[in-house]
Formats: sequence, structure tokens, C-alpha cells
Amino acid sequence: MPSLPSKPYIVQKYGGTSIGKLLPTITSSIIPSYLPTSRLAIICSARSSTLKAQGTTSLLLDAVQLATSQPWESGRVERVIAGICEDHVRAAQEAVAGRSAELLSEVRGEIERDCEGLRGLLRATAMLGEISERTTDRVLAVGETLACRIVAAALRSEDTRELIEPCVKGLDAAVVILDDIVQQAYGDSPSHDLHQRFKDHPSAFLRGLTDAIALKVAASPAQIPVITGFFGAMPGSLIQSVSRGYSDLCAALCAIALSASELQIWKEVDGIFTADPRKIKAARLLATVTTDEAAELTYYGSEVIHPLTIEQIDDAGIPLRLKNVMNPQGDGTIIFPSTRSSSAGSGRSTPERRVAGGSESPSVSDKTSFMVANGYYGPNQCRRTPTAVTVKESVKVLNIRSHGTTSPQAFLCLVSNTLEQHDIVVDLISSSQQMLSLAVCAQKQKKLNRAIEKLESIGQVSVLENMSIVSVIGHKMRNMVGVGAEIFSALATARVNIYLISQGASEINISFVVSAQDAQLAMQVVHTNVMKIPLHAERETAFAKGPWLY
Repeated sequence: MPSLPSKPYIVQKYGGTSIGKLLPTITSSIIPSYLPTSRLAIICSARSSTLKAQGTTSLLLDAVQLATSQPWESGRVERVIAGICEDHVRAAQEAVAGRSAELLSEVRGEIERDCEGLRGLLRATAMLGEISERTTDRVLAVGETLACRIVAAALRSEDTRELIEPCVKGLDAAVVILDDIVQQAYGDSPSHDLHQRFKDHPSAFLRGLTDAIALKVAASPAQIPVITGFFGAMPGSLIQSVSRGYSDLCAALCAIALSASELQIWKEVDGIFTADPRKIKAARLLATVTTDEAAELTYYGSEVIHPLTIEQIDDAGIPLRLKNVMNPQGDGTIIFPSTRSSSAGSGRSTPERRVAGGSESPSVSDKTSFMVANGYYGPNQCRRTPTAVTVKESVKVLNIRSHGTTSPQAFLCLVSNTLEQHDIVVDLISSSQQMLSLAVCAQKQKKLNRAIEKLESIGQVSVLENMSIVSVIGHKMRNMVGVGAEIFSALATARVNIYLISQGASEINISFVVSAQDAQLAMQVVHTNVMKIPLHAERETAFAKGPWLY
């Protein structure tokens, strides 16, 4: 298949459960459908045959824990490695499905070599009784490498002669491994220097990896690079510094590196809804949200996308589309960069560019027209209702009354420092002359108890248990005249008691705390009376059962 550099890149990221359960759909249908009009780069998470908690990454973390706590002779680590190897060999056999014995032998050998290398790392770890951050990254990177080998083999074995070229059987795909990309980008800088640079400026540090990623992909001889979603070794280890959403972030960095026209993240739901459809039956699929809205939804309880991913695509101006592997013809939800372009107020209409797979890849002018038409900018923005409502559960409210021996500024500083020392994140805050009310996550119970003990030396502390934060999200909500009054009037009519209210300067959300037992009712009241979506509305689109965004 000849190189077609004039085609735009689309970067597609597939999650572990999609690769584990829906690989034939991905490699036989979705990916080939985009190739006539686009170049593709595929990002893979580690496989999960069933649940994410039972996936390869979780098994590798278990193996690390066992290697540092159990003698090697117990055989427990060996059994985990053998299980991972057998699972991936079996998946490779299903992916190739008898179409090429030579290809199957090749990929089986690669899987077994990867697992043998994993065995060596973990055996050395067991002998030492401890593991470094760099070695942890090397262990976890095996999961994404194994997934990529299976996806690349499946693509190479596909009979795509009718879809692509009559004389070509199989797609030209190859694995691209990014586990040394940080070292390539930053050389042999001391680890403590890298750690500090990442801590001080995480977005800039990550953006610094894109040139190295571009070179790595360019060095691949294949038309379709199948890229590991694990990149490292990051300072402090990737999973500690970025968390489990690192493959989404990797996809964003690849999209920037390749100057992609669009980043697609494929899941098993249709996109982002106006509310969690498991709780609000009338929830509707959103055609678009801004990156600001997506970031707020992520922070206040909805699993949209990793915050660093959102920041990267926003800075680069690349739209991100969430799509459903089980409904590839659906348009999904586009997350548009929030920064207003120079022509955003013009409302000029431009032709839409339709790409294979049934969705549109918007140009900047397309994006501008779409944002104006949907009330984000232009003369009609004041008429836009809120975009979504979400709930963050497992919350406690701390009410701290000062003893009166310090100034309000010093009191606030003492409380903030105490919470920071105990790694307690404050979600919402309300203050008066001698009183602070804080909404905090209730899951770090031991740390929170220690923090409360320290706070009692600063002031009188009372705790409200079993609370939830309800957040009403909408771009430029400050322009929605009276929306706050509308929200709280509707809640008062429904007899929902509110314990804390916060509206930040970001203009993006109004959040309030209610008792956990009232959270469902509060969401429904806002969804029906403020967002104007009827209680028994017909769903605009079908969606898969499961979490509303993941």
C-alpha cells in the first residue's frame, strides 16, 4: 500500500476491554473503514478480557506486589506471569484465526519473549525484596506491548482486498513501543531534576515528548503504527505521576506529534450524556462539549478523560471524539478546544468534511460555526441552558470554626496547610469571618481522621457524613442570567436541603452539597426543570449498558 502523505492523520485509541472483547470489530470493520481517506495511528491499552479490575495492568500490579512480599519459590508470581502469557497467546490465536500459521508463530514467539523478560524483571525484584520506579514502569509497559502485538497481528491477517487494494491481503501494521520515550526526549537528566520539572510544569514536560514520539513513529516502516499506550519511564513512575488514564494521555501526545486532524477515543458507550443514564433515564447524548466542560465533568464525578489529556488537546486545538466500538456509525461526542478562534463570532458556514466511519472531522472553521450554532459564542450564547449535571459521591463536609485567636487570613492558611500535609483535596470551600466549610473526599478515611485531629487544635470541627456534590456544568454559565436562582428555586420546591454552595470564577459550574440520599432527586430536578429535558423524553440515541462515559 503506497504512502499517501497528503492524507490527514487520525489517531485512534482503544481501551483494554474493547481490545479484549471486540477486537474483530476493530480490526475488520472500524480501522479499514477509515483508511481510504485518512492515515491512522492506533494506540492500545493493556487488554482486559472481562473487567478493567481483572485486566493485564491489574495483574501486573499484583505481580509486583507479590514479588516484593513473597518468596519466589512460592510460585505465585510465576503463576501470574503464566496466566498473562497463556491469555495473550490464546487471544493471538483467535485474532489470526488460522489465516497464517507463519504469522501466528511469529506473534506467539514475541509474546513468549516479552513474558520471559517480565519473568526476569520480577525474579530480580523478588531477590532484592524491593522494586524501583523505573523497574515498575518496565513491568507495566509489558501489558500495552502485548496488546499491540495482538492488534498488529490481527490487522496483518485481515483480508482487506475489497476495502483497500485488490492486490493486497492484510494491512501493513507494526508495533511502535514508547517505553524509552522520556529518555529520548530528555537524555540522561538526573531523575530528581525530571521529577521536579514534571511537578512544576506537567503539561510543558509532557509536550516536550512529542518530537521524540514523532521521530519514533516516522522510523516505523509500516503504514499503520500500532503504538503502546504506556510511555515511560516517567519520573516517579508513570502510574504514580499520571494514574491509570495514561493511555488516553499518550494518545493525545501522539495526536500532537502527528499533527492529527482528530483524536478518537473508542469506548463501549456512545459518548457523553447530559447525566448518568443509569440514574437519569431521560439523559441525552451530547453532540459536543468544550474541553472546559469535559474537565469539570471529570473533576466532579464523571469519568470523561484524564485532565492532562484535556489540557494537551486544548492547547493544541485538536478536537477529541468519543465513539462507541459497538456503534461505530454513531457520531459520538466531540470535545472541542475551548479557546475561541479569531473568527469565532462570525458565524460563517463552511462545508463539513465527512470521513469514513460515519463521522465528521471538523476543520477550525467547521468548529467555529458549530460552536456559534450551539450557543457557545455569538449573539445567542445567553440562551444556552446548562450542558450536563453530575454527582460526586463519598463526600464529607467539614465545618471548622476558628477559636478567634488568629486573623481570618492566618486561619485559612493554617487549615489549608494542615489538609495539604495529610494529602486531603478540597473539592468545595465556603468561608466567613470565623468559619470555613469544606467538602472533601471521604475515601481516605485514615488520613482524614488524622487531619481532623490536627484541625481541632486550630478550631472547633464538626463533620457531616454521607454527603454528595451535585455539579451543574455549562460553558460560560455566568452569561445564563438567573440560572442560579432557577437551580435553587427548583431544589427548594422539591424540598432538597443544600449544605454548601460554590460558583467559581471559571464560569463553568455551579456546585452544591446535598445529603447522599437526596443526590438522585437533586440531579433529576436540575435535569428536568433547569436543563429543560422532559422526565419521560425519548432517548435520542441508544447506548450500551454500563458507566455513562467509560
